[in-house]
Amino acid sequence: MKLFRSNMLAGVFLTGVLWSPAWAARTALPGTVNYFEGHAAAGHQVLAPQSIGSTILQPGQSLTTSNGKAEVLLTPGVFFRLGDSSSARMVSSGLADTTVALDRGQALVEVTEIHRENNLRITENGVSAQLVKTGLYGFDATHGQVRVFSGKALVLDGDRYIKVGGGHQVTITSPENIHPQKFDKKEYQQSDLYRWSSLRSSYLAEANIDSARVYVANGWYGPGWIGPGWYWNPWFGTYTFIPADGIFWSPFGWGFYSPLFVFRAPVVFVGRPFVRQDFRTFVHHPVSLNGTNVGRGFHPAIGPRAPFGRGGAPPAPASRQHRAGGMRG
Repeated sequence: MKLFRSNMLAGVFLTGVLWSPAWAARTALPGTVNYFEGHAAAGHQVLAPQSIGSTILQPGQSLTTSNGKAEVLLTPGVFFRLGDSSSARMVSSGLADTTVALDRGQALVEVTEIHRENNLRITENGVSAQLVKTGLYGFDATHGQVRVFSGKALVLDGDRYIKVGGGHQVTITSPENIHPQKFDKKEYQQSDLYRWSSLRSSYLAEANIDSARVYVANGWYGPGWIGPGWYWNPWFGTYTFIPADGIFWSPFGWGFYSPLFVFRAPVVFVGRPFVRQDFRTFVHHPVSLNGTNVGRGFHPAIGPRAPFGRGGAPPAPASRQHRAGGMRG
């Protein structure tokens, strides 16, 4: 009987492996060009549609845009987005040491997950800013500004670090101005790059929920799963971020789910980001995760600041909440 069960389990596992599509374990490295529109180039190579997901910026290589925008993956959960008429150079692409230099124009960095071991830096006009918390960060090389919409950055000024918290910015064009000052978030939220980044974040959240369901089988991580990171979604034509456990919130308000969280959650409530609503507002738009095709046309990302503190769906079990970036506290 034991031998029969062992052979049966082995057969089930082998069937799962054979069924698993070839793209299931396709992951990305820091520096991967994940999306672009308009005109963009990596070094001397003009980007084409087939460049998405296959072009990887090497240390010293620049990504430039003229009339267009581009998205680059850094460490898992970190998206670097370059605005129009801008140029950024990959300085270091290691998982533990990731540095990008903004040489011209503007960029936004969305940090959905980060660890203490990560050394994530953006340099601008010779000044280095280390991003140490999840959040949204803006960089403007033209005006020499480092802007923190949410999160925390450490800007290196000579031999000292200047802490810049959410809602504050520093101007690095002259030494006397390197001290945090408040800025109006609403003013910059109307910019083209900000709105484009928010839209990209929502698409990636849709791709996440679609991909997370591929990597779960009977309550366990299924074939093709190799841990948290970037995973290719052929239907969305992009890499998306899939965490190992729980749910992580993007600074734009979209949720990135782990496969097991998707398996256990009976319903995800569709909501808009950064809109405070009570539970009754959400219940009339349920989207089932078990047996319902949740793909294009839906936003299975939960708007934060909703009924359960930071999400519009029931919280994960207590034993898992501490590991879910968007559900801490």
